[in-house]
Amino acid sequence: MDITIRTVNDRWKLFTLTNDNGMEVQFLNYGGIITKILVPDKNQNKKNIVLGYADYKDYESDPNFLGAVIGPVAGRIKEAEFTLKNKNFGLEQNDGNHHLHGGSNAFHRVIWETETIKTDDKAGVTLSYVRKDGENGYPGNATVAVTYTLTNKNQLMIDYEATTDETTPITLTNHSYFNLTGDTNNTVHTHQLMVDSHQFLELNSGLIPTGKIIDATDSLFDFREGRELKNGMVAGSEQNKIVGNGYDHYFLFDHTKEKNVIVRDKNSGRVLTIETDQPGMVLYTGQNIVKGLELDGGSSKKYSGVCFETQSSPASLHHEGLPMIILNPSEIYKKQTTFSFYVE
Repeated sequence: MDITIRTVNDRWKLFTLTNDNGMEVQFLNYGGIITKILVPDKNQNKKNIVLGYADYKDYESDPNFLGAVIGPVAGRIKEAEFTLKNKNFGLEQNDGNHHLHGGSNAFHRVIWETETIKTDDKAGVTLSYVRKDGENGYPGNATVAVTYTLTNKNQLMIDYEATTDETTPITLTNHSYFNLTGDTNNTVHTHQLMVDSHQFLELNSGLIPTGKIIDATDSLFDFREGRELKNGMVAGSEQNKIVGNGYDHYFLFDHTKEKNVIVRDKNSGRVLTIETDQPGMVLYTGQNIVKGLELDGGSSKKYSGVCFETQSSPASLHHEGLPMIILNPSEIYKKQTTFSFYVE
């Protein structure tokens, strides 16, 4: 196990975690941004399987949130406002009339404090940040920690922890775009996906959940037996079309299978499995990726990566019966998501 640290500029540092198998995970203290995950294919060719910029400076103006820590609230908040204890809180409208991913200068834009961790079978870094009361419109001083850990089992574990001195909404995630082919010239259309879920949240034309939970059984949103992503991209349902031909929906996990998510790329043989204690995830197939950005390995285009944003639902601020995101001063927000890689 190894940890190396390289200075990118006067404020940014690039951390590289390497395990005994040669798997690598690279990330910045800026935004906690994962820039590369290098894993082998069935022929032992090691390639980067997440989207990242060729020039690190592009992360400062990134419209796609590539690889970043998202918070304090991942996802969209309707009309950029919410009410807590009979008090209304107004947020930045950075997605039409709505509030997206904590605001334009949220956790994906801050410099995180770092502390390294290393043992015989794992290497990691804890990133920490104190969100001040009123920052981006959110109440409470919140102390947040995100730990990236690489193991010799080719697992990337992401642990999230937060406390607050005032009741506040918090749900954190990572916004990495995966492309298991290892080639940005390829899209994720043929990625085979299994999701342990039979329910998802309906969206309106503004991509805001209506509060209605839809049964996915026998639809293009039923991934329990596995299906290719292209099914919902090429000739999708109205819900697929409303997001621009693809998926940008919150799936509620059934938590009935050992793995919450399994992703396969048949050509490379790479397989990604995801295990989490989060109640669900947003599946986003990258249909809104800005075209022509210079990425590591090629130029960006629609569908060049897919996100698995494990989290609770910000729609719970406006609708009952959904996974809550409220954290009280007496509580500790503590969640874990593990990404495991192998070949078949």
